[in-house]
Amino acid sequence: MTYATDKIRNIALLGHGSNGKTSLAESMLFLTGGTDRLGKIVDGNTVGDSEAEEIKRHITISLATMFAEYKECKINILDTPGYFDFAGEVAEALRVADGGIIVCGAKDGVTVGAEKAWNYLAERKLPRAIYVSRIDEENGNYKDVYSAFREKYGTSVCPMIAPIVNDSGKVEGIVDLIYRKAFTIENGKSKEIDIPASMTSRLETLYTAVNESVAETSEALMEKYFSGEEFTTEEIISGLKTGVKELTLFPVFGGCALTGLGTRTLLDAIVDLFPSPLEGRQETSAEGTAIEQNPTGATCAIVYKTVSDQYGKFSLFKVLSGKYAADMTLVNPRTGTQEKIGHIYKMQGKKSIEVKEVICGDIGAVSKLTDTKTGDTLCDIKKPLTAKGIDFTPPCYAMAITPKIKGQEDKIAAGLHRMGEEDLTFTVTNNAETKQMVVAGAGDIQLDVLCAKLKDKFGVEVVLAPARVAYREKIRKKFQAKGRHKKQSGGHGQFGDVVIDFEPGDEEDMIFAENVFGGSVPRNFFPAVEKGLRDSIQKGVLAGYPMVYLKATLVDGSYHPVDSSEMAFKMAAQIAYKDGIPQASPTILEPIGYLAVTIPDTYMGDIMSDLSKRRGSPMGMNLNADGMQVVEAEVPMGEMSSYAIDLRSITQGRGSFTLRFERYEEAPAIVQAKIIEEAKALNEAE
Repeated sequence: MTYATDKIRNIALLGHGSNGKTSLAESMLFLTGGTDRLGKIVDGNTVGDSEAEEIKRHITISLATMFAEYKECKINILDTPGYFDFAGEVAEALRVADGGIIVCGAKDGVTVGAEKAWNYLAERKLPRAIYVSRIDEENGNYKDVYSAFREKYGTSVCPMIAPIVNDSGKVEGIVDLIYRKAFTIENGKSKEIDIPASMTSRLETLYTAVNESVAETSEALMEKYFSGEEFTTEEIISGLKTGVKELTLFPVFGGCALTGLGTRTLLDAIVDLFPSPLEGRQETSAEGTAIEQNPTGATCAIVYKTVSDQYGKFSLFKVLSGKYAADMTLVNPRTGTQEKIGHIYKMQGKKSIEVKEVICGDIGAVSKLTDTKTGDTLCDIKKPLTAKGIDFTPPCYAMAITPKIKGQEDKIAAGLHRMGEEDLTFTVTNNAETKQMVVAGAGDIQLDVLCAKLKDKFGVEVVLAPARVAYREKIRKKFQAKGRHKKQSGGHGQFGDVVIDFEPGDEEDMIFAENVFGGSVPRNFFPAVEKGLRDSIQKGVLAGYPMVYLKATLVDGSYHPVDSSEMAFKMAAQIAYKDGIPQASPTILEPIGYLAVTIPDTYMGDIMSDLSKRRGSPMGMNLNADGMQVVEAEVPMGEMSSYAIDLRSITQGRGSFTLRFERYEEAPAIVQAKIIEEAKALNEAE
C-alpha cells in the first residue's frame, strides 16, 4: 500500500539498555499484523535484534528499521541501542526521525539512558513522549515514574493513561485518558472494559490535568476551558498535537509489550499526536539553508545507515523531497559520483520488501550503491544540494588489536574495513612508531563486539591489548663524542672518523650543523654523517623511543683518501651517537593531553580525586549551557587508556570527555623507570 506523506510517522525508540524498546517495537508489529507471531528477546527471534551478537547478548547493537501499518498510516519504527557504546546508532536514527519515544521501566524511574535520550531529542528540537514499560511487573509503579519525569522536566510532562490496579495490587488494565476508555488483555487481545467506579475520583483529577494541558495550546481552547465547557475528543487530540509539535507538552504512556497492554493506545497517540514529515523537523542543507520538503519537488534523500551482509550492501535512506524511484540516476554531491538506482526496498528489520518507489518523508533502502556512505546526500542531478549530515562523537577508547595466529593482520584489516562501511564510529590506524594496529571506539563493549564479528564473519580471532604510548627521549646536557669506523678485509677498507658535539636543541626535529676546520672531514661526507644521525635518532638509548630536541654539530674527524666512503662516515656517526648520548643525561618525555570532562556537579569530588590519581593538573571549571560542569585539566596521556570506562563507572554514564595532545614533558623518575622496564620486557619478548 502507498501512503501520502501526511500519513507517515517516523518515530525513534530511545532509552536505557534493557528497558524494553525492542519488545515494544515487536508488540507494535504484532498488534498491527506486521508479524504473525510475537518475537521475544530471550528466544532470539525478534524482528529488531537479528544479528548473531544481538541474539547472543540479548541487547540491541545496531539500529533496526521497521514499519507498522495502522489507521491508514505507515509508522516507521527506528529501534535504537540503549548501551552508550552504540550512541552512533542513535545519532543515525535521530537524523531521520520526526519524533522520539523514551522507553523506561516501571521499576527504574528516570534512568541515565532516559536523561540522555531526552537531551538528544531536546538538542534536535524533536517532539517526544515517554512510555513506561512493564507496568504490570511486581514492584513496578507507573505513577512514580511519571512523577519523577514531571519533577525533573516540569509540568509539561502530562499523563495519558492510568493503570487499573486490582485488589491484590496487580495491574490488569489501563484507562486511555484521551478517549476515556478502559482496556485489558484477554486471550492475548486488547478488550475494552468498563472503567472501574473506584477510579472515578482519581480519573477526574487526571482528566483535569489533560484538559489544562490542552487549554494552554491555544487562546480559543483556553477560553472554552475557563467557560466551563467540556472539550470534545477531537479538540483534545488537536490541542495535544499542537503541544507535542511545539514542544510544550510531553505525554506519558505505559503498558506491557509482552501482553500488548497499552500498545494500541500508544499507536493511537503516534498517529494522532506526532507530526508527519511535512509538519515536523525543518530540513537544512550543510550550509544552513532550508530544504523544502516538497512531495512533488526535485529528489533529495539522505543515507542515514549502511548495512553490509553476505548479500551485499544496503543503504538506508529518508526522502527529504520528491520521490525516490527505481531506475533513477542521482548524484552524490560529496563525491560527484552519479549513482544508478536499482532495486529499492522497505525494510522490516533484516527483511527487505521490494517496492517501486519511496515518497517524500518515507524511509527505504537501496542496494549496490558504488560510492555512497552513511551521511551522504543523493539528489537530482539538475538540482544538487547537500543535506546536513550526521555528527558522530569521536572515539575515545583505543586498544591495540593483533591476531591470535601471526600472519593474519591483513584479514583483520580487511574485516575492519568492511565493518567500517556500516559503522563510522570506530577508527583503525596503523601506528608506524609503535608498530601496532590500533582500533578506537566508544568503549569496551563496542570493541568486544567488533572482535566477535571478526571471528564470526571473517574467521580471524584477535587479541586486544592496551595501545602503547608514543613517548620521546631527549638529552639535558652537552657532551662531545667520537666515533670511528675502521675495517680492513682485503682490497679497499672502510674508514670514517668523526667528533660530534651533542646538546639540547630548540626544535623537535634534530638540528644538524658542522663546524669543521682544515678539511679534517671533506664536505662531501657531511650528508652521510647527517644521514647516520637521523637514522640513529629513531631509537633513543633509554627505552628505544625517538630522540627529539637534539642538536648535533660535527666539529672534527679524519678520513682516508682511499678507504673513506659515505657508508663509513654514516657508521662512524652512529657509533658517536651510541657512545655519546648515554653520557648527555638522556631523559624520557611523556605526551601531555588537554582534557575537558563534562559531568553533573554531584560527581565533582570523585572526578577531581580520579584526576589526582592520574597525575592530572586541573586548570579550571565552568558551567555549560546544559547546567553541567566542564572540568579542564592537563593530564599525561599514558594515564588515560581506561578513562572512557572509568568515567562511565564514576558518573553512571552521565559524564563525557574530549582529550587532545598538547605537548611533551619530562616524565617523573619513577614513571621513567617503569617505561624503561616495559620497553626492556617488550624487546625480550620480540
